[in-house]
Amino acid sequence: MTPSPASSSPGAPSLDIPEATVAPGGTATTSLTVRNDSDIVEAYTLEVVGDCAAWATVDPPRVSLYPGTSETVTVRLEPPRSPEVRAGEMPLGVRVLPAEHPEAVRVLETTVHVEEFRELHTELAPRRRRGWLRGRYRLAVRNQGNTPVQVGFTPGQAGEELAFAFSPAEPKLEPGESAEVGLRVRTGKPVWFGAPVVWPFTVDTAESGDEEETQRDPSAVRAPLDAEFVQIPVFPKWLLAVLAVLLALLLAWFTLVRPAVRSAAKEAATEAVQPRPTPPGEQAGQSPGTGSGAGSGAQRGGQGTGAPSGAGGDGSSTGAGQSAGDGTVIGGGQQSSATIDLQTSGGETKAGTYRVPEGSVFGVTDIVVANFQGDEGVLTISFGDRKITTIALETFRNQDYHWVTPIKIPENDTVTVEVTCDKPGTPATGRRAQGCHEVLNVSGVLSRTTR
Repeated sequence: MTPSPASSSPGAPSLDIPEATVAPGGTATTSLTVRNDSDIVEAYTLEVVGDCAAWATVDPPRVSLYPGTSETVTVRLEPPRSPEVRAGEMPLGVRVLPAEHPEAVRVLETTVHVEEFRELHTELAPRRRRGWLRGRYRLAVRNQGNTPVQVGFTPGQAGEELAFAFSPAEPKLEPGESAEVGLRVRTGKPVWFGAPVVWPFTVDTAESGDEEETQRDPSAVRAPLDAEFVQIPVFPKWLLAVLAVLLALLLAWFTLVRPAVRSAAKEAATEAVQPRPTPPGEQAGQSPGTGSGAGSGAQRGGQGTGAPSGAGGDGSSTGAGQSAGDGTVIGGGQQSSATIDLQTSGGETKAGTYRVPEGSVFGVTDIVVANFQGDEGVLTISFGDRKITTIALETFRNQDYHWVTPIKIPENDTVTVEVTCDKPGTPATGRRAQGCHEVLNVSGVLSRTTR
């Protein structure tokens, strides 16, 4: 290089630095010549100052010159490949400090042209997403180049089953700046049954509007990011198995179990309505009728009546009412029933009776006793001198007894119900009763005796 004119200061060097161009990550050099125009031997210390000082050096950093001599030194430029070194023009300064005349220090300047480089770093997370119709992903983009860029994304998929949406679609990044972009992937229609469907796709990242420069820069070529969207069915496999089992059970019910149940129910109903066997000379199948009033039993031809009688023998009992209902004439007698309604005060014992009419015999087949208040005490049923049963009132609300062979009660004999009232119960009204109240219905065949 041609040295500059000599300085008027004693010992001042003659300096000149040409401009230089350097690529980040590479190396470039420039040079300057130091000339001693003084009349003494001088030593010069050379040091790079300014924005380039971090990645620029002078070789050698110190020179000693005799009067009238010169030496050329090299300035080495090695900028790192980093977003911190911006592309464009940067000032370069070299300070030259004479040892003998430090007041004659000079700073020589030139311009360094830093070339552009583009580098994007992109990450996609997660790489695999599951869903019925859509999946969400995150794209982390960082501009590791030394110039601002506007980033664009290009999705790729083998078919047209997926739709893609980026938010934001084209972010602009300064050198060293990062951004997070949301990616939504959606399918056109759901999968109802069966196995999951895997949709692979890719995402390519590039600088928008700089396709030609990107193609010329090998470092800007990036492999697309691979990802998958797994579309799961709306109804899983195990649900199909459960539905199949339920359908099989339903078919089995309608074809096997239900007919068997209906047949068993029909047989049970038929058996329940079959008539009870009755003694010879009498007809069965008649249901006892429930009478009311004075408890009378009608005989064939309308002759004779049976009336309930009390303990005094006058046809009634104190505190009790009896009634009898006429039935249909069957065989040698007619179906008849009588009701004894007995009310007893608490702590007392009372009896109600029904007397068989004179000239008749009463064949008893059924009795029903009702304790509808839930009274507590003891109830005894007797046919003449025969005690039929004694039961505790608190053990039942309704009780019935039936005989295939009638129990015969002769004329003027009685059906007696005796109640000892320990504690009156509570009827449906919800208020405790003043006394016990029981009802006995006795039914059977009332026949006329022949003499």
